[in-house]
Amino acid sequence: MLPDAARIEDAVRQLRAGRLVAFPTETVYGLGGDAGNPAAVERIFAAKGRPPSHPLIVHVSGLAAARAWIRDLPEAARRLAEAFWPGPLTLVLPKAEHVLPAVTGGQDTVALRSPAHPIARALLAAFGGGIAAPSANRYGRISPTRAADVREELGDEVALILDGGDCEVGLESTIVACLGGRVTLLRPGAVSRSQIADVIGAVSDPDAQAPRAPGRMRSHYAPRTPLALMPRQALAAEAARGLAAGERIAVMAQSAAPSQSPLLAWRQMPDGAAAYGRALYATLRALDAAGAARILVEAVPEGEAWAAIADRLARASAAGEGPAAEGDVPEAP
Repeated sequence: MLPDAARIEDAVRQLRAGRLVAFPTETVYGLGGDAGNPAAVERIFAAKGRPPSHPLIVHVSGLAAARAWIRDLPEAARRLAEAFWPGPLTLVLPKAEHVLPAVTGGQDTVALRSPAHPIARALLAAFGGGIAAPSANRYGRISPTRAADVREELGDEVALILDGGDCEVGLESTIVACLGGRVTLLRPGAVSRSQIADVIGAVSDPDAQAPRAPGRMRSHYAPRTPLALMPRQALAAEAARGLAAGERIAVMAQSAAPSQSPLLAWRQMPDGAAAYGRALYATLRALDAAGAARILVEAVPEGEAWAAIADRLARASAAGEGPAAEGDVPEAP
């Protein structure tokens, strides 16, 4: 969907006034505010109910604009930006002195991304600065991939929503830290580990020294309905047990429903990882609204193509496992 010039101008006015604007990226919809305005950044945290220790991703038009936000640009980061920007890759880099502590979660690093969606790019070009934008949903909940999701969840917290249709990727960006001579994969996404390695060589996993990054809470991307993740055979048996007990059950699986029941809401997902990822959050939202006691989800195939989806489902299923902790298993568009 192409940008509307009048709507972009209105969005820029709202941002310059310190208000929040939701806008589409190729990953998910972002809740945007002027990254250089402390009041706007505070509004982002308040609207989401987001803990202040969690850093935001600053969206920029490209590598030249990113330089204003960083202290230095490691060679690996330059090569990754040239390979994957604009696109679904976030780079965590040493921050410039002026970057607000609230944007970085009090860390000495800043997360930057140059999105590919034409509306996001038009907004960044017209605004001329960095836009801090986590995903446009309540903290820890399912990310929005449609404008209607944002309206439903945030309502009047947002001054303007730019409708760009359904998000093409549907999963949050890959996050990579380029610090201290190491490249660390902090969150899997559409840009895979092997694609990153093809550009810069060795890629590390996060350790205790890795910076905090969006989406690394054990429980995240979660519906309000309890969600359980299990293999196909176990899922079919568990659904049958629940239905026999008169329980309303929602299911998300790659297989077709073995039977029909007024107590059963069954959504069959696409076979391919890209199509599955694009449909994931909209399907979870629909099942969350189905009035079921539980959502049962079939575990996805193993392999790099499914890594980001497996990560999101694991975190969505952890909501009932007790207090969430960041980094137990190595949020934002």
